[in-house]
Amino acid sequence: MAKKGGDADEGRLVVARNKKARHDFKVLDTWEAGLVLKGTEVKSVRSGKVAFQDAFARLDGGEIWLHNLHISPYAAGGRWNHDETRVRKLLLRRDEIRRLAGKVEEKGLTLIPLDLYFRRGKAKITLALCRGKKHYDRREELKRRTMDREAQRAIRGED
Repeated sequence: MAKKGGDADEGRLVVARNKKARHDFKVLDTWEAGLVLKGTEVKSVRSGKVAFQDAFARLDGGEIWLHNLHISPYAAGGRWNHDETRVRKLLLRRDEIRRLAGKVEEKGLTLIPLDLYFRRGKAKITLALCRGKKHYDRREELKRRTMDREAQRAIRGED
């Protein structure tokens, strides 16, 4: 028997992650949005042929659109295949879009996709409100991570 309510990550199958996003941007807030896909796109996404390079979301006419998400053509698609980098619509509630619109207007903030996954058979994307990191911020983060790693090694070596 299936549980009702349950865990938020129930049935979540992550297909692709945008690893570069957390390196280049500081994530301020996240949302889960549905993704409108064509049939051959769904088959290609299920096989993991997705690239997030330079992908971003933009608010246009009261709707949110995902730009530059590369989904490779499906091998058996033939003439019904899709355009790899077409603009795709994101599905959010009206009040969420209004809240997002107010925040995106702020200088220096952008919407970046973090990961693409399937939940209960539906394609979903984690959308993040981000601010770009400066070069020195990235270097500081790398230094901090290296120091933490060395400290953990030292602790394990003493046990």
